[in-house]
Amino acid sequence: YNREGDLLFSVAKDTSGEVLKKAKEHSRQINDIQPSVDLTIFISASKDNTAKLFDSTSLDHIKTFKTERPVNSAAISPIMDHVVMGGGQEAMEVTTTSTRIGKFEARFFHAAYEEEFGRVKGHFGPINCVAFHPDGKSYSSGGEDGYVRIHYFDPQYFDFELEA
Repeated sequence: YNREGDLLFSVAKDTSGEVLKKAKEHSRQINDIQPSVDLTIFISASKDNTAKLFDSTSLDHIKTFKTERPVNSAAISPIMDHVVMGGGQEAMEVTTTSTRIGKFEARFFHAAYEEEFGRVKGHFGPINCVAFHPDGKSYSSGGEDGYVRIHYFDPQYFDFELEA
C-alpha cells in the first residue's frame, strides 16, 4: 500500500514482478494489514477512520468498520466473527487533550454485521497495534504510552451473540 491509501497487493506475479491486482478503498494512509488465520480474507486499518475487510484472492471489499478517530491497527479473531481495532487521535495532539477525549480504547466489532459491541480501556495514548492470540482466547495491544497489554477474555465473551 502507499500513503494515498492505494492498496497494492500482488495476487500473482509474472516474471517481471508486475502487480496484477490493485484496489483503492481507503481515502487516506493505510497503517496496518493483517490476514485471517486461513488467509482467505484480510483487514486493513487506515487514517480515514475505518478498517476494511477484503477477499485475499479477488481484493473485493467485503465490510467496513467505521470510527470517529484514525485506526492504527486491526485484527481478525481466529475463532469468532469479531474484529478488534485500535487507534485514537494523532500522537502529537495527545498532550493537549485528556485521555477520556482521546478515545484510546480497543474497539470490538461483529465481522458480519459491522456493529460495534464492546470497548476496552487501558492505554493512555493511541493504540498502535492489536493482535489476537492464535487460540482466540486473548488479544494484545501496544500503545504510544509504551505499554503492551495482554487481555484475556472472560467466559461470557465466547457466549456473546449480537442480536440482529
